[in-house]
Amino acid sequence: MLTIAGRDDCSMTILSARPTSPASVDAGLVSQALVSQAVVSQAPAAVLMVRPHHFRPNVEECPDNHFMSLPTLTPTEHARRAFDEVTAMAEGLRALGVEVDLVDDIGTVTPDSVFPNNWFTTHADGTVVTYPMMAPSRRLERRVDVLDLLHDRYAVRRVLDLSEAERIGRHLEGTGVLVLDHVHRVAYVGRSDRTDETVLQRFSEEFGYAVVLFDTADRTGSPIYHTNVLMNVGTDLALVGTPVIAPADRPRVLDSLRATGHEVVELTMEQLEDFAGNALEVQGSQSRHLVMSARGVGSLTAAQRATIERRVPLHAVDIPTIEHAGGSARCMLAGIHLPRR
Repeated sequence: MLTIAGRDDCSMTILSARPTSPASVDAGLVSQALVSQAVVSQAPAAVLMVRPHHFRPNVEECPDNHFMSLPTLTPTEHARRAFDEVTAMAEGLRALGVEVDLVDDIGTVTPDSVFPNNWFTTHADGTVVTYPMMAPSRRLERRVDVLDLLHDRYAVRRVLDLSEAERIGRHLEGTGVLVLDHVHRVAYVGRSDRTDETVLQRFSEEFGYAVVLFDTADRTGSPIYHTNVLMNVGTDLALVGTPVIAPADRPRVLDSLRATGHEVVELTMEQLEDFAGNALEVQGSQSRHLVMSARGVGSLTAAQRATIERRVPLHAVDIPTIEHAGGSARCMLAGIHLPRR
């Protein structure tokens, strides 16, 4: 269980992931009621990023993350470039008017810490959720100081700790596996070893999300490890790698998106491999922006780009070193949906 240490003034409630009981159902009803009273936005105006000092691709992730690639630089140069890429990305987002909480990771045992969206999510009812991670090294990414930071700056009502499911081999890796439509309360989820349906059901019950669950397959026939590399859902636009979704499931996914008013841009397998699906819409001071890596933007056709930019301007970030680890722009951004204090 995750606890909040050294916080005598902490008003958060810590809930652990035990089988659903009347008490947990009540908590879910309270959560839904609070969200109904809150202003819910799909595009967060604030994000949290982690800047690693010793970045490297995580070998524990190799068996099922087929988006990883081997770097050719020395470890020292690789880490330096990753540090610089995160710094530049944070500065670019701030220039758009997005609030960025940039947290440093000076350790050497958490190679994937640059992807914080997997271990926690935040919600408009004041809830922070922490998740069960598959790789042992990724479990070490959960940081009390990050939760303290959120508590200090936002109206955090409770922390829902689902991480205990790791003890029995169950995983649900945050908004890696959950692509959330916060406004319409729909969770798009591709099946993989990182998606346990029992923990997913707990999430759904707590927050009142309808779940669109589907099968996927990459070039090798293996499930896509994280849903967020194959699709993105914004305010009124969705990017979807339809070729990797099982043919029997595609109509349900596309129908759900269109029923909630989303224009769909379909991506190819090649574009997914260039991380065009791994994007996040954020709210700047003047407008919304779709954050995508330069590699992903470069893979788009002129027609796709025109369709996207009729809805939301693209903001390209240059992160080739980070992408060796099998994740891209969206993975680097933990959206903050909490109410302000």
